[in-house]
Amino acid sequence: MARAQSRYVCQECGAVSGKWAGRCEACGSWNSIVEEAAEAAPGGAAGLGRGGRPVAFVGLTGESQPPPRMTSGIAEFDRVSGGGLVPGSAVLIAGDPGIGKSTLLLQAMAALAANGVGCAYVSGEESVDQVRLRAARMGLADAQVDLAAATSLRDILAGLEKLKRPGVVVIDSIQTMFVDSLESAPGTVAQVRAAAQSLIRLAKARGFSLLLVGHVTKEGLIAGPKVLEHMVDCVLTFEGERGHQFRILRAVKNRFGATNEIGVFEMTDQGLQEVPNPSALFLAERGEAVAGAAVFAGMEGSRPLLVEIQALVSPSPLATPRRAVVGWDAGRLAMILAVLEARCGLVIAGQEVYLNVAGGLRIAEPAADLAVAAALVSALQGTPVPEDSVIFGEIGLSGEVRAVGQSEARLKEAKKLGFRTAIVPRRRRAAGKRQTLEGMDLREMTHLSDLIDEIGSAPRVVAGPRSRSAEGQG
Repeated sequence: MARAQSRYVCQECGAVSGKWAGRCEACGSWNSIVEEAAEAAPGGAAGLGRGGRPVAFVGLTGESQPPPRMTSGIAEFDRVSGGGLVPGSAVLIAGDPGIGKSTLLLQAMAALAANGVGCAYVSGEESVDQVRLRAARMGLADAQVDLAAATSLRDILAGLEKLKRPGVVVIDSIQTMFVDSLESAPGTVAQVRAAAQSLIRLAKARGFSLLLVGHVTKEGLIAGPKVLEHMVDCVLTFEGERGHQFRILRAVKNRFGATNEIGVFEMTDQGLQEVPNPSALFLAERGEAVAGAAVFAGMEGSRPLLVEIQALVSPSPLATPRRAVVGWDAGRLAMILAVLEARCGLVIAGQEVYLNVAGGLRIAEPAADLAVAAALVSALQGTPVPEDSVIFGEIGLSGEVRAVGQSEARLKEAKKLGFRTAIVPRRRRAAGKRQTLEGMDLREMTHLSDLIDEIGSAPRVVAGPRSRSAEGQG
């Protein structure tokens, strides 16, 4: 009798090895390798080309209709999904525990059901009574949504086959699904991959949209094998701090729409409420001018977004001063500090530096370099940035200020919110130092020293609490 073959699979990244090891060589995780039964191969590859039906190849030219969409009526959710859910598509939604994934999906299912779409919600973590209690708290008890609490994939597939016209199916979560033909425990790489493959195959055969809820690791990455992200058509991540009221839904991958698109929600007692104008909300608590604060005009997907960047610089009694960052890249902050010292002559070595992006938003684009530098210089000199100014631009290692994309959209959003001045990189076709565009005064910078001179010309205030002398400036 042939001996059953086994393999060793990392539960963090899905890497396969021939023997057990305490540390995965692919991702570096410790104690993540588990022995699993090897999947039987369907046969040799030598004869695969015989006896099959030849596929038909077509050219690139031709008429293709855009895919139909199922809109929920939740504008922020439809925006991130590319204009609505596509029948037969698979969407993976990941986020920290308690961030609001199940709440958002329950609201989306109720909205889709109100539009006549057949909706089914399968929970592997909560009972039917728990889902009903949450729906009652949010005022969705009358929504025509089919509920089920199960973890056996065989039973779930059989139940979905009996549904007459499922339009959207939610699986909460994919890590709780159990395939009885595999010996591994639920949540392992083999279980997650097999369950996702079966569900996606059924969704494409029946033509319903599949929404899979995914867990994240302590590092914030989607748990399970990376192949799961390649299997689905759309990957959405739910960001935000549980102690903060704002939640951000971001499209990391979308085969039917733009990537890096975001939708902003606010957590309330009645569930998640969409925020149609996030720039105004992020700047709602911004008062008079204060040293160490600068408004950054950023882009999230196709949406311009204005947020406040706050910096605090204070003397440190420690030999190694602290560098604390919230909402931005710590490595990029270290680069900006080095450029300010090496290229502009500022002394920051003995200072503690704290940087925060107000509102709980995470910024990744290099266009925030100039706004971060402005906040740092303002905090170091005790001079506020003009209150009606927005800033954006990338900084190089030599101190030069580089242009960024979609400047027109950033300026239009700033003008809409009442800003009259923009500190920006010099445009290639600009003839003078200043000129007016869209009713705004553009103050163009070529080097970081120009920014220091611009901020240094403003009236000086005492860093710390907002002072009366700063009122009305800008």
